[in-house]
Amino acid sequence: MAPSRHVIVAGAGIAGLTTAMTLSRAGFRATVLEQAAKLEETGAGIQLSPNATRILFELGLRDRLEPHVVKPQMIRVMSGGSGREIACIPLGDLAERRYGAPFWVIHRGDLQAALLDGARGMIDIDIKLDHRFDDFASHANGITVQAFRGKQLVDERGAALIGADGIWSAVGDKLKSHRKPVFAHRTAWRTLVPADSVPDYLRAPVVHLFLGMDAHLVAYPVKAGALVNLVGIVNDDWNERGWNAPGDRTEILRRFARFTWAESVRELIGIPQRWLKWALFDNATPFAGGAGAVTLVGDAAHPMLPFLAQGAGMAIEDAAVLADTLKKHSENPAAGLRAYERLRRARTARVQRTARQQGSIYGRTGPEAVARNLVMRLIGGERLLKRYDWVYNWRQDQGAV
Repeated sequence: MAPSRHVIVAGAGIAGLTTAMTLSRAGFRATVLEQAAKLEETGAGIQLSPNATRILFELGLRDRLEPHVVKPQMIRVMSGGSGREIACIPLGDLAERRYGAPFWVIHRGDLQAALLDGARGMIDIDIKLDHRFDDFASHANGITVQAFRGKQLVDERGAALIGADGIWSAVGDKLKSHRKPVFAHRTAWRTLVPADSVPDYLRAPVVHLFLGMDAHLVAYPVKAGALVNLVGIVNDDWNERGWNAPGDRTEILRRFARFTWAESVRELIGIPQRWLKWALFDNATPFAGGAGAVTLVGDAAHPMLPFLAQGAGMAIEDAAVLADTLKKHSENPAAGLRAYERLRRARTARVQRTARQQGSIYGRTGPEAVARNLVMRLIGGERLLKRYDWVYNWRQDQGAV
């Protein structure tokens, strides 16, 4: 295969593996460099909305994913103070008919395992573990990427380099236009608990969102219903990097304080013995783009807050658009990457902005929280769902919509 059809991808997470698969389907050979020596099941639950599942199905992953997912019938927005329902947003079959693809929740490790399995089944994808990206050099014949395999420096040559290496992207650090993410003064706490350890209503195929004083909590089943994923978001000044810092159970209970949070919610938070936490980062500046035959996808390009549940969705969309533009510009990879960036800039910036606004709405207290709850009740679930049409209805040929 000609060098112009070989693309190097840094990172074997959701963004990197999806990118490799979309490139393979577009007729490219992809080499994925991953610094981990072994890909292990990590992370918590994630929400896959129809804009993402549609692309995953096109990659032939539906049968691999379906045994592990839960298809929520609704999102129940709850008052954290009283424990009562504020609004109910319908999903399930209604959403699948509306958008042409389902809304699923899944453990991140199950999604990554399915992507890895799918990628390894494609002859044009080579996944190289224990390869830590170091640097790149552009030249007339494309690009040379340097990586460390242990202590040994190795080269990989191709037509383009795609940084899919997350929010603290090493590829991004080499781009002059790249802006580092900014701490959002919030932390997310996550855990998984056996389904039989929680009240019956939390075992149902439903996403529960509890809004309360200075925090909110999301709960939904994963692992085909065997486990329940809990994620609490709190205001915080702790801002260390990483995804797996141990969290003190007594601290998160303090954040969901007695008398301001319903005892039923506090009892739920008290079930797990082990919590992990990570600091939330954002970037209010839209992705400025790469340089030459280098660009970024996913969190490396546009880190976003989790309040719209679109981090994985945007990475999956990126992969589909990038493969399409590179295919259209196969003789000029740099032109293909600039076309990808133009198509993605407005949409990803809008998602970032909306997630930021959603977080502000979730975080309201006192009279503002009362007004928010009243407005949500008056709008009703179906009209609340309609507000997400622009996110969930996205198709690859819509470009920047």
